[in-house]
Amino acid sequence: MSTVDERREEAIKRLKAKRDFRTNLVVYVVVNSMLIAIWALAGAGFFWPIFPILGWGIGLALAGYNVYVKKPITEDDIRTEMDRSG
Repeated sequence: MSTVDERREEAIKRLKAKRDFRTNLVVYVVVNSMLIAIWALAGAGFFWPIFPILGWGIGLALAGYNVYVKKPITEDDIRTEMDRSG
């Protein structure tokens, strides 16, 4: 496979990951909004929706980091690591 084809495949992979993250973010907001509404309608006692909000939120934050912050491994990174390890 040529370099252009490899770069295209990587770009497609990154675009799909971004699209999937945005979909997950929308689902997160909708579901947790519904949980908060259920909590409010049930008498608004102990704020139990905090558990799924925080748990799911941590996972979503890590996914966002992987999609938007974490850089892909490059050939230069591979060469540098190979040189370092001997």
